[in-house]
Amino acid sequence: MHFSSAHEASRLQLNDHGRLRHFLTTEGLSRALLTEILDTAETFLDPDSGAILNRPLLAGRTVMNLFFEASTRTRTTFEVAAKRLSADVLNIDISKSSTSKGETLRDMLWNLEAMTADIFVVRHGDSGAAHFIAKQVTPHVAVINAGDGRHAHPTQAMLDMLTIRRHAGAFENLSVAIIGDIRHSRVARSEIHALQTLGAKEIRVIGPRTLLPQGFDQLGVQLFERMEEGLADVDVAIALRIQNERMDSALLPGAEEFYALYGLTREKLKYAKPDALVMHPGPINRGVEIESEVADGPQSVILKQVNYGIAVRMAVLSLAMQGQLGG
Repeated sequence: MHFSSAHEASRLQLNDHGRLRHFLTTEGLSRALLTEILDTAETFLDPDSGAILNRPLLAGRTVMNLFFEASTRTRTTFEVAAKRLSADVLNIDISKSSTSKGETLRDMLWNLEAMTADIFVVRHGDSGAAHFIAKQVTPHVAVINAGDGRHAHPTQAMLDMLTIRRHAGAFENLSVAIIGDIRHSRVARSEIHALQTLGAKEIRVIGPRTLLPQGFDQLGVQLFERMEEGLADVDVAIALRIQNERMDSALLPGAEEFYALYGLTREKLKYAKPDALVMHPGPINRGVEIESEVADGPQSVILKQVNYGIAVRMAVLSLAMQGQLGG
C-alpha cells in the first residue's frame, strides 16, 4: 500500500470545518490542532491525582479495534480509552476473520460498517493501510491509525508530546533526543513531525549509521552517531525499541554491542541535563535499549506515558467522532 502525501493526508484527516475527522498521521496537521488534542487529553486527567476520568462522550457509539498486527498494549489502551468514554468496544481477531479466507479488506469493512461501527482503530503491518481504509469507509465512520508499517504511529507521538509538555514545559525551550532505529521507526517519524509542529527548539536523532534515515537532516533534525555528542545537554531522551529482526541482520552487529554503544545507561545519561526526562514507547528490551536502573529511575516517566496514553486516545476518539458529526 502507498500512503498519501502530507497535503493529501492533511485533507483526508479534516472535515469541511477544519476539524479532526480521522487521525492517521501527525504530519501536515496544524499546531493548533495538535495543541487541541493535548488540551482535550488534559480534561480527562484529574488535576490533583492525574487519574483518568470517565466521560460518557461516546455513549451509544461503537468502537471496533481492527488489529491486523498484534499489539496487546496499544489495543488494550484504546479499549480502556473507549470504555472510559462509555463506548461499546469490539475487538476483531483479524487472524480468524474471513479476510484469511480470501474476503477482501473492502468487503470486510462494509460488513463491519453494517454492524453500526462508528470508529475503526486500525493497526496494520503495511504502511498506508490506515489511509486506504479511511478512503474506503462511509462518511460517518472515523478511522484512527494505531500504527501502520514504518509510516506512522500518531497516538504514540501525541501521548509522548503530552508527557513532555506536562513534565518538561514549553516545547520552544526544549532539546529532544531520539535514540535507536530511527530509519524503521513509525514512532520516531510521528514524533519528529509533532515536535517540529509544536515548535521544539532542537530535535536530535542518535544511532548507528545503518539505522539513521537519509533526508531527515533536511527537516532540520540533527543526526548523531555518538551518544556523548547527541545527548549533550538535552532536556528529553527517548529510547526506541529495537526489533529483534534488526539484531539478526547486517544493520546491527548484535544486542550486546548495540547496548554498549547506544544503550541508555546511567553513565550515558550524565551527558544530558541533570533533570532530563527519560522516555520509551515500550515494550522495553532491558539491557538492549535501556538500563533497568534508568528505566526505573527518578528521571523516567515511562509509566506516566502509559497513563497519558489513555487520556490522549480518549481525546482523539472523542474529537474524531465530533468531526464526523460536523463539529
